[in-house]
Amino acid sequence: MTATTSEQMRSWTGPAIFSFGFRPFFLLAGIWAALAMVLWIAQLTGHGILFTAFDPVSWHAHEMLFGYLGAVLAGFLMTAVPNWTGRMPIVGWPLAGLVFLWVTGRFAVAISEAAPLAAMVVDLTFPVTLVIVLSREIIVGQNWRNLPVLVLIIVFTLANLGFHLVGLNGGYGAGEIGFRIGLAVAVMLISLIGGRIVPSFTRNWLKQRNSTVLPKPFGSADKAILAFSLAILVLWLLQPMHQATGIGLVLAGLMHFWRLLRWAGHLTGREPLVWVLHAGYAFVPFGFVMMGAASLGWVPQAAAQHTWMAGAIGLMTLAVMTRASLGHAGRALKATRSTAAIYLVLIGSVIARLVYGFYPEISEFLIIAAGLWIVAFVGFTVVYWSILVRPRA
Repeated sequence: MTATTSEQMRSWTGPAIFSFGFRPFFLLAGIWAALAMVLWIAQLTGHGILFTAFDPVSWHAHEMLFGYLGAVLAGFLMTAVPNWTGRMPIVGWPLAGLVFLWVTGRFAVAISEAAPLAAMVVDLTFPVTLVIVLSREIIVGQNWRNLPVLVLIIVFTLANLGFHLVGLNGGYGAGEIGFRIGLAVAVMLISLIGGRIVPSFTRNWLKQRNSTVLPKPFGSADKAILAFSLAILVLWLLQPMHQATGIGLVLAGLMHFWRLLRWAGHLTGREPLVWVLHAGYAFVPFGFVMMGAASLGWVPQAAAQHTWMAGAIGLMTLAVMTRASLGHAGRALKATRSTAAIYLVLIGSVIARLVYGFYPEISEFLIIAAGLWIVAFVGFTVVYWSILVRPRA
């Protein structure tokens, strides 16, 4: 008889970091978010040690989207799937093997100049393996409700492939459709998963305080907004600078703002672990509006993209990693001052990056944004190191 997830976790006698999927992947995501930013700044200033086939901007975009976010998604999904299906066999050395595939992918891309095709194969081994693992769990567990998440992960993997193919042909990966598909998938994942966990966690917190105002539950309006968002994002992939695309993106942004207002975020100011979820999700509608304005030629494209990349992806993933690490490690679901400071530092980084997008001639804003980003993720790594590498409290 196959052991249950909890039985496998209890029987694992090796390093605690391999006792649950969120532990190694969240820790490595925090380290890589900071280190990759350091390496990128070094590349831009002529002090780089990378031998990648990508140009500096494309390498930066690839590693933040498919490298960093890929690790966060793996950690989140390998932790969430047991709750969805009652199954999850990946603990111990099999989990360590999956981590090894992610790490080798980062090295392969960093030194891909000599053999870009081989680097592509090595890098794609991790997401393909992750898709196989998640497919087995969702299909065997007959958890069809979360099949859209699996489909999005498959498309995310194909987007990574497309990004590499552009690089193989000497193209600018950060400006081609592979990058846009990956970014669109990330936005849809945050919209779909965030649309469930943000109101759910907010409701739990408000109920504990006997609040009479609670978030609206996921319903038909949410499904309609997600469907419209998906259609507009597909249009953006095909016609990113069309007027209809711009108008549609702005409308989608307004819908997501309305959706966010229904989740009672204004009542969560006393708990950073909760309000940061609302702040992170707020960059989704803000990003839709900014991308729409960019399609209409009103704002710079770089500023609009970083609303999603740094804002929605950066802050939302940090919010999820801190909360999930505390909860699944048996710690109290309450943010310390250091955790709250990490959130504020990252928000400062996002603001500085958006300002730089509007005023690229003032390079100090880019340095400030990069510096604050590094501080935020080094802070996460330091504060949550013991939580992630020690046994459950």
